[in-house]
Amino acid sequence: MKFNLHEDYLRSIMFGLQDALVSITGVVVGISAGVSNQAIIILASFVAVSVEASSMAAGQYTSEKAVHQMDKTGRHTDALIIGALLMFFSYLGAGLIPIIPFLIFPADSARVISITAALAGLFVVGYLKGKIVKDGALRSAIEIFIIGGLATVIGLAVGNLLKVY
Repeated sequence: MKFNLHEDYLRSIMFGLQDALVSITGVVVGISAGVSNQAIIILASFVAVSVEASSMAAGQYTSEKAVHQMDKTGRHTDALIIGALLMFFSYLGAGLIPIIPFLIFPADSARVISITAALAGLFVVGYLKGKIVKDGALRSAIEIFIIGGLATVIGLAVGNLLKVY
């Protein structure tokens, strides 16, 4: 039995996973570099992942709906709500990866574990994407790893620059 994933659903999942790993890691490590209170780090992280997952799902729904409305050929056959739900849950699930270490470890250790876990997650997402589309899995993994790494560095830099004492 061959599994056939609709291209629009693949886009929703990939976008949700990658964006959450990049954005939430940047937010979490940036906040953790800027404040020392672990409760604030955790609260801000959960607020960010919840709001962003909801926003991404809403954006997925409305942007895909616009594409459907413009398409007069009937080529787009994906269900809008499924795409939105895939975006929400992929974003939420991947967004928890950089947050969980802060629930278990002190902030300094958690920051390193969070970055490592998120970058490993990005590498895996990139590799799987390359396998699914049958186009350079290792190259895809490295590309997403570098993009995510750069965003994480920006989050750390801003957190350190605007540190609150």
